[in-house]
Amino acid sequence: MPDDESQSELAALRARVATLESEAARRPPPHHRVRAFLSAVLIVIGCVLAPLGIVAAWTADIVGDTDRYVATVAPLASDPDVQAAVANRVTGAVMEHLDLPALLEGVAPDDRPLLAKGLGKLGDGLEGAVRSFVHEKAQDVVASKAFDTIWTGANRTIHTSLVRALTGNDEGAVQIKNDSVTLDLAPVIEQVKTRLVDAGLSVAGKIPEIHTDFTVLRSDDIGRVKTGFRLLELAGLWLPILAVILAAVGVLLSAHRRRTLIASALGFAAAALILGIALTVFRTVYLNALPDTVSQPAAGAVYDAMIRLLRITVRAVVVLGVLLALAAWLSGPGRRATVVREVWHSGIAATRATADRAGLRTGPVGSFVGRHRSWITWILVAVAVLAFILWPHPTGWVILGIALVLLFALAVMDFIAEDAESTATPGGKPPAPA
Repeated sequence: MPDDESQSELAALRARVATLESEAARRPPPHHRVRAFLSAVLIVIGCVLAPLGIVAAWTADIVGDTDRYVATVAPLASDPDVQAAVANRVTGAVMEHLDLPALLEGVAPDDRPLLAKGLGKLGDGLEGAVRSFVHEKAQDVVASKAFDTIWTGANRTIHTSLVRALTGNDEGAVQIKNDSVTLDLAPVIEQVKTRLVDAGLSVAGKIPEIHTDFTVLRSDDIGRVKTGFRLLELAGLWLPILAVILAAVGVLLSAHRRRTLIASALGFAAAALILGIALTVFRTVYLNALPDTVSQPAAGAVYDAMIRLLRITVRAVVVLGVLLALAAWLSGPGRRATVVREVWHSGIAATRATADRAGLRTGPVGSFVGRHRSWITWILVAVAVLAFILWPHPTGWVILGIALVLLFALAVMDFIAEDAESTATPGGKPPAPA
């Protein structure tokens, strides 16, 4: 009996020693722990800088490219909410300078029937009728191509002034007044005055030149907005590049690079997604903080137009991060990833076998592709990366399209490639079964 107990204790001790040795083997050396810590720190910093880099790139794009800015705001000229806000603002400015009691007395006798007919269709009451009449002409102007020309030309001219306003120099057609970035609507009012005179309201021709403002941006914290805008303008494209470099160095320092790459890619995607959510939340906060004198629908349209490229970039980074993580996972040794690859290769092999039975042969091309499969794979990946880099402002759909084209090219390569075993027999045919 004592011998049995001794044997049991010895077996237990051996098992315990084996467990400790296994844990010691799995425990990374001290320098690996330091590398892992540095890797994690760099990747976290890169993920934190990613949304700031996206905003910095957008800021540099809006500031440095007048054509891009004009293309961004040009669609606002045909936006119904912006048109309604401009028409209301112009109507109010014109009505402030019309002398309603002397209106009919100042109209030429020949023009009174035309004016009376026009006002009669717009309801009772002189002030209401005239306001409706002026508003109708204002709407005609903002809905015409003339307004498109005024809007686009003004924004192209004032692009430098807008930059000055956001960077602290309040000179030019766009100015900061009472924490607002405003646009002068005098050219639109002149168009409305001309149409009123042509419609028989000749007294409108006596209205002096009116300068009234249309609010483009409103914020009580405009001072801090200017400071942040200036910092992001200085950062420009270097901030997103720095974020990518930090994450890349973190991946290289890691002992488990594939898993670290997956985590980094998903981290960048999550950071961009958080930025997208923040933009949506800030939109609601910004519109709720506007005074009653500012049209919320128009302000919302302007906000959406200004950050349209920013949202496109956010979606692109999310798609790119997810695709990169998926590619890293599929190329790994995991059981599920291996099964996916086996299914992929089995499907292509079955398709190639069917083509062989149909008499389709790849000949020396198949042998060449089979021998240089690795090089061709890296070339295809490099071409896809180059296409992404050279594509101006790639969207999420563009990135997904590039990935699908790359996947198709890899499938074609696998279909064409022939292994050395399959070309060992004459004619490149696989050996006949025994």
